[in-house]
Amino acid sequence: MKRGKKYLEALKKYDPTATYDMKAAAELVKKLAFAKFDETVDLSVKLNLKKSQSVRDTVVLPHQFRAEKKVLVFCKGDKEKEAKEAGATYVGSDDLIEKIKGGWLDFDVAVATPDMMKDVGKLGMILGRKGLMPNPKTGTVTFDLKGAISELKKGRVEFRADKTGVVHLAIGKVSMDPEKIAENAATVLSEIQRKKPADAKGDFIQSVSLSSTMGPGVWVALKDKE
Repeated sequence: MKRGKKYLEALKKYDPTATYDMKAAAELVKKLAFAKFDETVDLSVKLNLKKSQSVRDTVVLPHQFRAEKKVLVFCKGDKEKEAKEAGATYVGSDDLIEKIKGGWLDFDVAVATPDMMKDVGKLGMILGRKGLMPNPKTGTVTFDLKGAISELKKGRVEFRADKTGVVHLAIGKVSMDPEKIAENAATVLSEIQRKKPADAKGDFIQSVSLSSTMGPGVWVALKDKE
């Protein structure tokens, strides 16, 4: 892959083969960022997974770095009042389903009560492609709307390992204090470790790195991974 001049210059500022503790890695990522915009800090975690194994869950980051999410809730009856009082941006049932069928997708995350999933499931082709389909595994299909909306507004995010066993997740911005970036990363790693399959063998977390949107990656010492 051909790299730009600024990227190559950034590589000269550190040893790309060295490993750093989490806070030092966060500080270095901030120094290596060169874009004119506030770059996102990404965490990449390589896991030792068999093809039959998967890791997927949600986590609430201790330090938010994005604008508050627009939460849409599919529900009926008394649950509509609960959703509105909890701070949902949009609340409804058939009306929202029809609106989405027409191409409207002005929300960041969708939550649904279990009794609504038969109808919401008809939006599979639309919401699935956008990663917006409510899912019990990520806590977005639930009758506890107050709890779900509260966590989503606090910054709850989903993580999952891809086909190569790597978890990629945005955990901050380069404008943030390195301590906050490190704390967000540590929180995610702790949750990933907690989701270790019971039959996983050997070292579960094989490598960890931090990088900014445009900048090079920085390896995190494995002793600091948990």
